[in-house]
Order: sequence, then C-alpha cells, then structure tokens
Amino acid sequence: MPPTPKGEFGSSTYFREYSKYFKIKNSPLGDRGMEHYTMNLTLKVWRQKNAQSKGRFETYEVKDISSEMSFLEMFDVLNERLIHEGKEPIAFDHDCREGICGTCSMYINGRPHGPWHATTTCQLHMRAFRDGDTIIVEPWRAKAFPVIKDLIVDRGAFDRIIQAGGFISVNTGSAVDGNAIPIEKENADKAFAAAACIGCGACVAACKNSSALLFVAAKVAHLSLLPQGDPERKTRVLAMIEQMDKEGFGSCSFTQACEAVCPKEISITNISRLKREYMFAGLAADK
Repeated sequence: MPPTPKGEFGSSTYFREYSKYFKIKNSPLGDRGMEHYTMNLTLKVWRQKNAQSKGRFETYEVKDISSEMSFLEMFDVLNERLIHEGKEPIAFDHDCREGICGTCSMYINGRPHGPWHATTTCQLHMRAFRDGDTIIVEPWRAKAFPVIKDLIVDRGAFDRIIQAGGFISVNTGSAVDGNAIPIEKENADKAFAAAACIGCGACVAACKNSSALLFVAAKVAHLSLLPQGDPERKTRVLAMIEQMDKEGFGSCSFTQACEAVCPKEISITNISRLKREYMFAGLAADK
C-alpha cells in the first residue's frame, strides 16, 4: 500500500506525493523514477505487409527518448523520423490512449502490453525501461487474429463471438427505472468486475493454446449474474462457445497466464462460472 501522502486531500502537494510513490514503484531505476531522464534504445519491431506475406524483424535506433513519454508516443517519434526519411512508417493500432478501448495491442519483450502489471500499452511509460535497452515488439500471435499489417491484427473474431450471444433482449419504449429490479450487491460487484473486460486480446496472446476463454467467460459472466441477462442465459453460452470454436481459438488448460497479463485483472473464476453455465445449458438442451 502507498504511504499516506502529505498535504490536504486533492491538493497539489497530495497529488505530487502520491504520484511520487507510483513513479518509484514502477520504475526499474528506483529513486531515479522521480526524475526526468532521456534514453537511447534499440527497437526490434515485427514488420509484415499482410497475413499472406512473410514477416521479419527490423531494427531501429531511437535516441533522446523522454522517460515521461508513453510507449505509443515513442512510436510516434520513430514514425515521424521514418516518414521524414521517406520510409514506410510502422503500422500499429490505437484509439483512445486512455487504457479503455484495448486496441493498443502490442507484445512487448515477451509480454502482452509490456512489463507493467494491469496496464495497457498506451498507459505504459518509458520510465519502465533503462538507457541502452533492447525492446522487442510483436503483434498478437494467434490463428484467429490474422495480421493486417505490422503490429495490427484483425480481432473481428471477438466481435463475432459477441454477436453470437453477448446481448440481452429488451422491450422498446421508455427506459426501465434503474432501481426497478433489485440486485444483490455481491452479484452486482462480480458483474461489474467481469464487464471491465475491454476485449484487447491479451489473454489470447499470453495463452500457449491461444484460448479466448477468459474473454468469453467475462462476457458470459457479467450477463448471467444480472436478471436482465436471464432470458438468453442458456442459449447465450452455447452460442458463444460454438462461435469461439469456429473462429479457431485453442482450448483452455487453466495455466492462468491470461489472468496474469489482463490489463483489467479479470479473474479466472469467471472461467469456472462459464464452465458451470455451459454444463447446465447443455443438459437443458438435451431434454
């Protein structure tokens, strides 16, 4: 736990003290994490024209990179240089850059989203690295995630799984009052925790079998825990699992690698819930 910051809550002094703790905690430089510094790095980046072409690593030297830059800002600097030199910039996916959308899918030094725990690539800062480091950057590697170009993969398989059953039926007309249906707090908390999944695909990238079960489990769990999701409860889990298999994702061997790299810390207990939902739905379908 962080120490109690000095100053009044919400004041600039409080914020500086609180931020100081996390800079030190996340920095490989210890106390130097409080300081601004620059670094020179070697990047080995996967370049691939499309899913049909053969890819390769290309090496780039980047200099005077600020420790306060985000990882994607560092790539922006590199791409500006490549464009200025008349070379093809590196294609990578991004959108909100606020750790919400999950599109910033990069495999950094053998870990989805990089070295920081519970952090998306866009929220990873360069103070996570030392001067002179070599950083290897790859796309997600899974049969169901074909490469579009360089570091961008097609994650449309996730969309099709959601379309298969990740929805609820509602009556048209006026919106129902939010407090009309009482929900136990424990179930509400579990549902909200599962709904935090942003569908980035880090679980698939980390799994040795390229399983998407944590993603599917999170989407099934948050709806099965709420009364609004009850009408499609049995058909939902059967349809989503069937679509997951059609997309070519692998089987789950419960090694927990998915939970370890999930930027939203989705629990693998959702996988256990999914298996229970699937078993009961299958038994009901056989009657």
